[in-house]
Amino acid sequence: MPISPDPAKADARAMPGFGRDPASVRRRVETMEEVLERLFVVPGINRPVGMDSIIGLLPVIGDVITASMGIWMVWEARNLGMSKWQLTRMSANVGIDTLLGAIPLVGDLFDFAFRSNSRNLRIIRKHLDKHHPSTVTIDG
Repeated sequence: MPISPDPAKADARAMPGFGRDPASVRRRVETMEEVLERLFVVPGINRPVGMDSIIGLLPVIGDVITASMGIWMVWEARNLGMSKWQLTRMSANVGIDTLLGAIPLVGDLFDFAFRSNSRNLRIIRKHLDKHHPSTVTIDG
């Protein structure tokens, strides 16, 4: 009986959403965007807020954490074979969010308004819809 070099990788590929196929990548980046940008709605203003705005309140380390989560989405896009132009745009979105988000108080308001992860998800969805139409999901 052949022994798999890494049984954990084989198990992960067998689980839904953990594969490298475009549909799995789409589910992961959509989930990450929802957690970062639209986790819950703030009562009174009816505006969705996510972990990007909350973690970003922590000076320096919060911005580093949210930037790394945003860069993960760019990494997933790279693994999809997206163009350098698209990856550059996505990286710029994360960079702008990180640099301006690092400014005390003003940056926190900017994080609330400029949703780099939502912008990046739109870029990824556009690519997936064009190049992998079988991954299209109906928003309900």
